Amino acid sequence: MNVREVTRRALLGLLSASLILAATASATVTGGNKPLLMEGKKSLYQRVLAEPSARLYTRPGGNAQFIQPVTPFTIFYVYDRVNASGKDWLRVGVDKHDGAQGWVRSDDVIEWRQSLTVAFKDPLGQDRVLLFRDRNSLKSLISSRDLFGYSLLYDKASKGEISTESPIISIQPKAYVDIQEDFYLVPITQYEDVFIGNEQGRMLRIASVPAGEGQVSAGGVDTGEDVGAYRAGMVFVVDSTVSMGPYIDRTRQAVSKIYRSIEAQGLNEKVSFGVVAYRDNIDVAPGLEYLTRTYATLDEGIDPEGFFERVNQVQPARVSSQGFIEDAYAGVKQAIEGIDWSGYEARYVVLITDAGARPGHDPLGSTGMNADALQQLAQDKGVAIWVLHLETPPGRANHDSAAAQYAKLSFYPGIGELYYPVGMGSVAGFGKALDSFASKITTQVADATRGKTPVFARTGGDDPLDEFQRKVDTLGYALRMRYLQKAEGGKAPEVFNAWLIDRDIADPSRQSVEVRVLLTRDQLSDLQAVLKKVLVAAEEGVFSPNDFLQELQSIAASVSRDPTATAASTRVSGSASKNLADLGYMREYIEDLPYRGEVMDVSLEDWENWSAKQQLEFIHRLEAKVNYYQAIHDNTDLWISLDHGPVTGDSVYPVALKMLP
Repeated sequence: MNVREVTRRALLGLLSASLILAATASATVTGGNKPLLMEGKKSLYQRVLAEPSARLYTRPGGNAQFIQPVTPFTIFYVYDRVNASGKDWLRVGVDKHDGAQGWVRSDDVIEWRQSLTVAFKDPLGQDRVLLFRDRNSLKSLISSRDLFGYSLLYDKASKGEISTESPIISIQPKAYVDIQEDFYLVPITQYEDVFIGNEQGRMLRIASVPAGEGQVSAGGVDTGEDVGAYRAGMVFVVDSTVSMGPYIDRTRQAVSKIYRSIEAQGLNEKVSFGVVAYRDNIDVAPGLEYLTRTYATLDEGIDPEGFFERVNQVQPARVSSQGFIEDAYAGVKQAIEGIDWSGYEARYVVLITDAGARPGHDPLGSTGMNADALQQLAQDKGVAIWVLHLETPPGRANHDSAAAQYAKLSFYPGIGELYYPVGMGSVAGFGKALDSFASKITTQVADATRGKTPVFARTGGDDPLDEFQRKVDTLGYALRMRYLQKAEGGKAPEVFNAWLIDRDIADPSRQSVEVRVLLTRDQLSDLQAVLKKVLVAAEEGVFSPNDFLQELQSIAASVSRDPTATAASTRVSGSASKNLADLGYMREYIEDLPYRGEVMDVSLEDWENWSAKQQLEFIHRLEAKVNYYQAIHDNTDLWISLDHGPVTGDSVYPVALKMLP
């Protein structure tokens, strides 16, 4: 078993175990009633998180019989609360359907009203997060903006010199753990809005395993880099419309050259290629033959002979699509979702096109997603999107809008836009960029295979190709370092009851952590169903604003948690000033979260005052969210089953706050 697999299992064993019933599955069920509801809620149950000291008992009180210890951070539903022998006790169970499994002391659990968790950013290129012992110490530093004092604290913490007198209790580990790949829980129990410099930030109180817990062991295996494990997968998403013939041929040449280099260096099976071709809507142009077609998967791309046999079949269309733009998002989405990326540490999609993409609201588009939503989906799957945009003279009128789309689509956190425009659509310029990109990826894999420590070398110069190459180097370095840290026994975030700020104190414009909310699959389906109704009403409301207001009010009762109250609220005077949350569209599982939702905050008065353009832009953003939810729902490999069973409606996914309505 290689080191990566040992580390992965160790991480999953620790981090997922903090959420699952592994340590409590054999406990005797002591009741079958439903959990207690949270105060003021109609569908949300009371939940608590087990501290390391938590134990399950058969009954409350001094004569309770011990059942077994509990894995730290197990999520329990609360079925009953009593006082026995002078202490408060809770009857708990890990499932809201199967009843309680035992009793715990209230002192040994943490109340958890909101399903908020911290996702640490990759610390490469920025300061790691400092964890403060108390709120006041952090608040004082933020208020004073004492950067010299901060640097002293940071230097000591980064060297492991943390004394009991220090306001710092710990620091984010060097190793990066991707919450998408190796799920972990760092629950947020309290938050407070603050300004740090000119930036709005949040102080977060988090809870996690105390010192000494959470160490990840390689299980006795040598923790040096496993040179056989680092692999790169590169899927070309190629526009195969009429104008793309020369670029398709040049892509084949580039891949052929790389295969020769791979074989010469003995890197067979370390770098693999796939190809997805796309065109456009075949209902309006049947002669296009297909919207997307996968010519080679990554598994098929390991064998050069078989790969080229398939890829030689990629030919430009014989008929034109309707208009200049095509459904590029369909090709990218197919590469993200239709390719098996497992086993690849470096995951690249390379979009090659001479035209802009049909936006999510385009009736001829197939995805219903905008660039932001598709970029988030790629990030969720650990895929980096590179775009080579061929700025050919015939598409001059489309260049600026396409560049804006692809800059958003290719954005990679911490690095920026992985976008490269090829002036005049030069075949030679395109080939030079593609050769450089692919050879750098191959070199990175070769270095990993030889166990060579990655060196971050910035490419100088103002030439756009220099900047493009610098970003290739930067991302490759980040992925290699992330892999090395995991192979060397990278730790899960080893934090305690502590306070942190969600922005980089030294550079407040940068986020240091991302707040996510754990939604169940059923909750996401419910949220999507509600927003679909709003979307339909909004689309009709562009043409008839009064009908939109009436339609929203009439359907409010059907989606509200309290139909009677909602029906009454829509009849009062001034109802146009109400927002969607006031009308009952807000769901309980998101209404108390620390964010201002664009959708739920929009008032009927706002809608009336908006121009048709503003209304359409709102509809397009709403539609993109709806389709993003569908994509997440359908990607079963993204969902975490807390009982290690199959994916069900109770499986959870850490949704980024920015993707909520």
